Formats: sequence, structure tokens, C-alpha cells
Amino acid sequence: MSEDFLRTTLGATGLKVFRLGMSGTYRPGKETLFRAIDEGLNYFFMYGFDGQTIRTLRDAIGRERERFVIATGGYNYLLWGQNLHKALARRLRQLRTDYIDVFQFLGVMKPSHFTPMARRQLAEIRTSDKVKAVAISCHDRKFAGRLAADGELDALMVRYNAAHRGAETDVFPHLAAHNVGLVSYTATRWRKLLVAPKGWPDDGRVPTAGECYRFVLSNPQVDVCLTAPSNMEHLQANLAAVRQGPLADDDMDFMRRFGDAVHNEGKWFM
Repeated sequence: MSEDFLRTTLGATGLKVFRLGMSGTYRPGKETLFRAIDEGLNYFFMYGFDGQTIRTLRDAIGRERERFVIATGGYNYLLWGQNLHKALARRLRQLRTDYIDVFQFLGVMKPSHFTPMARRQLAEIRTSDKVKAVAISCHDRKFAGRLAADGELDALMVRYNAAHRGAETDVFPHLAAHNVGLVSYTATRWRKLLVAPKGWPDDGRVPTAGECYRFVLSNPQVDVCLTAPSNMEHLQANLAAVRQGPLADDDMDFMRRFGDAVHNEGKWFM
């Protein structure tokens, strides 16, 4: 298959990325993280409290920093009491690196969370030689779309999966104006897309995790889809799936139908 499905550039950042990104959320183990690196994954997202991921990345990037695209950030200080400049300094110390590739303001649940102070701090960080790009993790799709249209960010991290496709209308159409990068998460909707919802036929088809990732990555607006495998087996299965390339049209239609059933909590429509 074409390498275009597996690799792209994150918006206008110039950062070359493997489209399946890695999150250390479930602490998959050092061997799994190093296998991901060996397999070509280079986009790694860390929250800052996932010590196993931090230690592994610190060991890996010390030798070949330019191979990695490291994404991290500081939390919405209205909830967590953090300052973005201090958060950046902390992440640099944790990883023992001179720069962060994508620094994010995390946990923006609604527009009021992205206060004038937060916007100013992120704008200041954007001009720093300590970062290559800035982004936010946003749960309000329409607000994320407006931010993309305004061009004050280099990338966005938003939820997108077969059951939550609102980004297709609220976010994706606004990315092109400034070539804003798009990172998605929860491809399996926290595994809800891997289990038949109420009302689904007993013998009905149920997606695999790999199909969930392929569904997301079949949309070319998505630069990176995060995966959070809990072990080596999950990582290898996810990689084998995405290497098959985009889903066929009939499989995409199935994923949408199944996603609607999950989203509607068992209201299944043929």
C-alpha cells in the first residue's frame, strides 16, 4: 500500500509523523514502547504524570531526538492551578530535552477555559525556541473549529471516532484555511465500539480495534490518531490493521451504522 496512508506532515508545522500516534495512558511497558519506536511510530503524547512513558522516551530521545515528535502540555489551570510557562519548563526537565515539538493547553472543555491569560501564554510559548508548535486539546467542537479558522494554533487535538463524528462538520472544514494539524483520540470510544450495543443483532458484526483506527485514519483530515495499547499484543494488532490501509466503502458504511447504534445507546437503524 502507499506510504501516504501511514505517514504525513502535521499541518503546516513541517513535522513528519507516522499517522498512528502513541499515548502512554495505560502504561504498556518499556518493551512495548521501544517496539513502537522500532516499528516506525514517532508521535508520542504524554500527560506528564505517566512516569513509565517519560522514562522510556527520555532514554530513547537522548540518542536520536530528531526522530521523535513529542507532544505534551499543561492543564487548564482553572481546574489544575497550572501556569503554561511553568508546565513547559517542567516537561523539558522531565524529558531532559531542549525543546518540545507540540506543546498543548490540555483540558479545554468550553470556550471560557481558554482565557485571555491562557491565550497570551500560549502565544508567547509559540514564539519560543523551546517549542516547534502549539495546540490545545478541546472538547467543544464548534469552538475548536473557530480556533482553526482563526489560525492562532498550529494543531488541535479533538475526539473523533465512528460514534462521535461531529468533527467532520464542526472542525474539519476549518482546518484548510491555515493548514492546522489534527490529532484525534478515543478511536474506540473507550472500547465502547468493541462491544455490541443494546438492540444490535446477536449474530451481528462488531468492529475490531483495528477497524476503529482505520476508520479514523481513512479521513485524510486526521493527521495522527492516538492509540493507547496496554500491551505488546494490542500494539502489534493495531499496527497490522493500519498497515492494511483505508477501509473500503462498505466497511466505512458499516462503521457509521455501528457508531450510530453505539451513540444512540441501542437505537439501531438499518
